[in-house]
This record gives sequence, structure tokens and C-alpha cells, in this order.
Amino acid sequence: MTGTATGKAAGAAAGTATGAAGAAAGTATGTGIRLTAPAPGWSVDADVVVVGSGVAGLTAALRCTAAGLRTVVVTKARLDDGSTRWAQGGIAAALGEGDTPEQHLDDTLVAGAGLCDEEAVRTLVTEGPAAVRRLIDTGAHFDTSATGELQLTREGGHHRRRIAHAGGDATGAEISRALVEAVRDAALRTVENALVLDLLTDAHGRTSGVTLHVMGEGQHDGVGAVHAPAVVLATGGMGQVFSATTNPAVSTGDGVALALRAGAEVSDLEFVQFHPTVLFLGAGAEGQQPLVSEAVRGEGAHLVDADGVRFMRDQHELAELAPRDIVAKAIMRRMREQGAEHMYLDARHFGAPMWENRFPTILAACRAHGIDPVTEPIPVAPAAHYASGGVRTDLSGRTTVPGLYACGEVACTGVHGANRLASNSLLEGLVFAERIAADIAARPPEPRTPREHRPPEEEGIGSVHLPLIAPEARIGIQRIMSGGAGVLRSARSLEAAARELAAVQATEPDSGTEPEPATAPEPTTVPGPTTAPGPNSDSDGTKPAVPGVDSWETSNLLCVAQALVAAALAREETRGCHWREDRPERDDTDWRRHLVVRLLPDRRTALRRTDTAAFPPVSPPLVPSSPHPAEAPREP
Repeated sequence: MTGTATGKAAGAAAGTATGAAGAAAGTATGTGIRLTAPAPGWSVDADVVVVGSGVAGLTAALRCTAAGLRTVVVTKARLDDGSTRWAQGGIAAALGEGDTPEQHLDDTLVAGAGLCDEEAVRTLVTEGPAAVRRLIDTGAHFDTSATGELQLTREGGHHRRRIAHAGGDATGAEISRALVEAVRDAALRTVENALVLDLLTDAHGRTSGVTLHVMGEGQHDGVGAVHAPAVVLATGGMGQVFSATTNPAVSTGDGVALALRAGAEVSDLEFVQFHPTVLFLGAGAEGQQPLVSEAVRGEGAHLVDADGVRFMRDQHELAELAPRDIVAKAIMRRMREQGAEHMYLDARHFGAPMWENRFPTILAACRAHGIDPVTEPIPVAPAAHYASGGVRTDLSGRTTVPGLYACGEVACTGVHGANRLASNSLLEGLVFAERIAADIAARPPEPRTPREHRPPEEEGIGSVHLPLIAPEARIGIQRIMSGGAGVLRSARSLEAAARELAAVQATEPDSGTEPEPATAPEPTTVPGPTTAPGPNSDSDGTKPAVPGVDSWETSNLLCVAQALVAAALAREETRGCHWREDRPERDDTDWRRHLVVRLLPDRRTALRRTDTAAFPPVSPPLVPSSPHPAEAPREP
């Protein structure tokens, strides 16, 4: 992606088309842009390919298989290595006595700060309880009382106990275990240790599969293709775009980047949730950080400063159980006021038995880092946790590219709005994965073109191959994002981030309009680490960016980072988990709207703003005629 520019001044800066002009330029499905990679050396045929192995991906795969569809699951690591296994708190649903879907809906809408799609939320909360029961039938074991009733807890933003949990604080691990076991029992075809590269499309712009690279030896090796008329993206989040995150190393935004290159629309990318209570490991700590679940506060832990003052009681009626964006902002304000690097979560009053039985995973993580929550407060600070936005879908998980679906964290269904309600993510993945499978199963079979007669565009021939970013740029991209687009943002910080990201991209050679050979790409370089050149480096210490997992991931991170910064700079207000220090107030008059981003064939970012807070349909927008790219963005 080339450059970023946003807001009313967006047209004045190179690299971003906004408003009606941007929408007009990007109405055709597909950009023709692909990652530089070798041509596929092997292929598999299927009815559906599911990319990802968390709760969303495996649920979709199981339901598609049950409907008689030939389904292939592609996952970046092992089947049980996705983000789901890291979920500590639980899954939210109106399962308790006296609770109702309507109450769950109300809490979700409040947390979403005016940008939730109410129809999507209503779908979630009404279908959620039955979906959880089906998950239990699949084999997931949740914690129960002596009488066999589900043990339910509270988390931030919930007015009732409606969070089902497993193993105390190991809910995601149990859900993952149950689904992986079901997948293996069903003998689903799986391709593990495989990084998805790009979407394949036919001559009409309809999905026809994906290209992927299998890492290591196995039945398949190297770059290949899975041909299928339906592709379900369930690739998880993009937390690795920041220096410190709760996300695993595989969360590099691959699904969003693939969707952008395929011409799909993404929405609400500026709303990145920073979890308020992540174990503080030091100011320079980078990579995946241990999460201290919201459930700890749900059971009565207190947020305090170094003097032991409970500062949340003056911030919100729910105190420590306020929605996550409010708690994260309160922690950041207190840190700034006191010149502190972190605050504390005090749960010493739990006692050892409760810690050991209810939160064994968190207890072990804290002790592994020299902190004993039984006897001392836990140092905590916010870190990147969850992307509320993503690839834009309808209630059946359909994106703006025919045949391409998305669910889970990679998707933007409209459920989360400007801020996700705690423990709604697992439920969203579950509910919308089932809806996707039902939609695919209900559609008539697509006519299949024999492989030897498939058109060149389906194999990526004639595409523009994206010059790759060297792996050494990854840490720099993460630091740029944490410094300029983290919890605290401003026009100045975001503009600086946009310039610095553009400088990273400027190290690429100009790809022009002619495609580079997929099997013999020209190497590109970016400044490497400040160390002496190694045996495989050029004399100036730079390292060539050649096709490979590290360079593909880094290229995806840059793509997602630039789109996120463009949206964050455009949104000139503070709302939900988007906090603009220079625009501290929420502005419902001008900004109770969604920002929709697309990648254009010339690799510029097209940004438009909807007319209302209603989540727009996924059908392609009409083509307006406007010669004024700097005009305020409007929904066609």
C-alpha cells in the first residue's frame, strides 16, 4: 500500500483516495495485486476451504462437512495454535436464570459506543445460547456447580453473570481441544503449518480458492493452491502489528491483508481494543504479553495506583467492571498523571485457594515472571488485544467479494461497534461460523472448470506482484504503530506514523504496471539492524527481501498498518477504543459513521465514510461521478 492520508485533507496527500472519488475508483472487484511468490507446485480441490483453526474456523468447517461439503482446513501452525486457545475469560451468552438476550443486547450496544449494528447484535444474542449448547454437545466441558448447572461469572460491561468458563481461566484451550478432537474424529482434510497468500478468482471476479505456502515437510510442501468456490477467512487478529500484544505470534493480519489485495472492503479498523490489564514486563517488553483476564476483576479484584488508591470508583458506575475502553483510558490517565509506567491489580484478598482453583493459568504466568498475586498486587498496563474491525460482512458472513466469507476476529460483522464487549468474541465466532456454513450449504453447486482449462487469472497469471518488505522491517513497523497509533493517538502522532510507514515502503522498487515473474522476483532491501553485515547480507548491512514466510508476514503487517493509520487519522473524534488526544470528545453529529477502506489497483488506499451508523450492505457500491478527491467522504 502506498502512503496514507485521511480526513477532509486526505486528497491533498499522495497515496489515499477518499470520498466519492475513492469509492468510484474501487468499485470493481479485485485489485490484481498479489504477494510475490513462486507459482503453485501442487493443488487440492474442495467445495470449501476454511483458513484458520480457532473457534470460528473449526466450527465453520465442521458444519460444512456435516452438510456434505468437501471441506479443507488450512491453518498457519498446528490446529490448536490459534488465538482461541489463549482466551481466558469465557464465552458470553444469556444462559443464567433471569438473564435474557435483550439484556445482553443492551450491554453490547452500550459497550459499542453507538456504532454496533443492532440487527447483527440481536442475531448474536438470540442465537448465542443455542450455539453454546451445541458447542457443549460437540464435547466442550464448561465449569459447573455441584448440581450440574453452568458456573457463570461477570466481566467488564456486563450487568449480569453470563460468562461461561472452563478450567477456571482456560476456556479457550478447552473449546479448542473439543473442536480439534471433533475435526479429527470427522477425518476432515487439514493442511497445517500453512501461510495463506492470496485469493484466487475466476474470470468473473468470483472466488475460486487460495494460494498458500506450507512450511516444512509433509504431504504438501512449498507454495500450492486449494481450489474451491467458497473461501472462509477465519485467520484471527492482527495484534502483532504492535510491539506489545496479547496475541500469539501468528496474528499478523494475514486475512485482512489478503482481503484488501482481493478487493474486499474492510471497516472500523481504527477500533483496536487495548486490554487494560496485561502483565507489565517492563517498558521495553515486546511480543506476546501475558493477559490478566477481565474475569479477575469480575470476581472482585481492584485496580489501584502505587499508593493503593482505587481510582476506577470515580470513573464509572461499574468501577473496575466498566467497558474495556473506559478502564484502559482511566489507567493511561492515571499513569500520565503520576508519571508511572503501570498500575496495579490487587486480588490478594482472593487467597491462595481461589487463585489456584479459579485462575490457575494466570497464577502460573505471574509466578513465572516473579510476581505472586496471592501476596502482592500485579503490575498491569494496557496492550493491543483485539481488532473490533476487519473484513466487512453481512449477517451470513459474506464479504464484498463473491464467494469470500469471513468470521471471527478477522471479520467486521457490526457486532462490536467501536469497542467489543468482554467475552463476545468467542460467541461471535461460533454464531457467525454456523451462519456461514448454512449459507454455503444452501447455495447451488458452482460449476467447476477442469484444472487444465482454468483461465490464467485464476492461477494469478497477469497479476501485479507486490514487492516484498524485508523481515528486518517488522520490529520497526511495530514500534511505529505502538508509538503513533497505540492507546493514545493524535493527528501529529498518526501523521508521523503514516510518514514513517511510507518510508518503509519507499525501500521497495516501483513495481509499475507490469507483473514481476512469480518465480524470479527482483529482491528489494530495507535498512537492516545496526549490526555488522552477515554472510548473507549486502555490504551496507541490508538484507534482500526474498519470498518466504517472514517477508510475506512483514508485507502483510505493513499493508494492515497503513490501512489502520489511514482510518485512525480520518476519524476526528474519540469513540470507544479509538482515543484521539487532540479530539477528546465523542461527536455523534459528524462521526456516528463507519469508515470503509479498500485497496485500489494502483495500491492507494480508498477511504469512505457512511452516511449513517447503519452497517452498509456488502453489495458493491454504485459508481458516483465526482472529480473532487478532497471532498468529504460520503456513502454512495
